[in-house]
Amino acid sequence: QVQLVESGGGLVQAGGSLRLSCAASGSIVSFAAMSWYRQAPGKQRELVGTITSSGYTNYADSVKGRFAVSRDNAKNTVYLQMNSLKPEDTAVYYCKVVRRDSRYYWGQGTQVTVSS
Repeated sequence: QVQLVESGGGLVQAGGSLRLSCAASGSIVSFAAMSWYRQAPGKQRELVGTITSSGYTNYADSVKGRFAVSRDNAKNTVYLQMNSLKPEDTAVYYCKVVRRDSRYYWGQGTQVTVSS
């Protein structure tokens, strides 16, 4: 079982920045991929960005050039750096990890609100 704890959400003005953290209960070195998703009210959960064990990253078109996913293996933590935030980025952000055996786990989510 993997426990994930997200933090760093909050209220920010449009154009501002936030950094979300997702701390895992154990080593993240063995994870195949770590991802950030978000879900806005009345909408489906969508993939924001992913980082694989080899460091490969990919992003949703809506956040490319503004968001960046990174990982610190020593701290068992994955980050989502969000810059140039827009009101449409308002959502609950979730961390998801996928193990090499394909099991996956979700964090509890952290609210991000961007005011115009």
